[in-house]
Amino acid sequence: MAAARRPAAGKPRSGGGGGGRGGGAGRTSQWLAPDGSKRWGEAFFLLYTPFWLTLCLGVVVPFKLYEMFTELEYLVLGLVSTVPAFIIPLFLVGKADSVRSLKDRYWVKANIWIIIFSYVGNYFWTHYFFTVLGASYTFPSWRMNNVPHTTFLLTHACFLFYHMTSNMTLRKLRHSTAHLPQFIRWSFEAAWVLALSYFIAYLETLAIANVCSSIHFS
Repeated sequence: MAAARRPAAGKPRSGGGGGGRGGGAGRTSQWLAPDGSKRWGEAFFLLYTPFWLTLCLGVVVPFKLYEMFTELEYLVLGLVSTVPAFIIPLFLVGKADSVRSLKDRYWVKANIWIIIFSYVGNYFWTHYFFTVLGASYTFPSWRMNNVPHTTFLLTHACFLFYHMTSNMTLRKLRHSTAHLPQFIRWSFEAAWVLALSYFIAYLETLAIANVCSSIHFS
């Protein structure tokens, strides 16, 4: 009987410990993706953001390096800000990605999607600012459809950050409202998407007004 009781007594201890660990994992996964490749990719893109932000807004603008820039320097700035997002994950491979082919890794898919989305936005939608708002890029640059190549490149870095931020905040919101009726959940999600969109647009407006005007955006 004593031998029979020991396994039975062991089960609650094992289950309790597992439940505690599961609860901890559940708490972290409210922000982070359950898929290991996506979780690593989102974390990498967020940690990468301070690099290009510091380069552009902490070095180039405060020290007025842009005053010496030609088309080449602006292009190099865009490349240095964006290309590492493709290169670093090739060498700094996450655990989940180490057993996946390149095409199945989240950071590859995310980069491809942002390339398409930012290209369409810059090539076609930028002309809204030209025709409606009367804005124009006047800094020296090589262009495509009158949009500087540097803008295409920096947009990629920006959109990676926006994409990861929206992913993680929407994931947290969905976990927090999972117990509510469907209509309420959709209302919260729509309200958050609208609020986040306006907040990002406001930040970009501030950047254009207070920073980008210094480097010949009029």
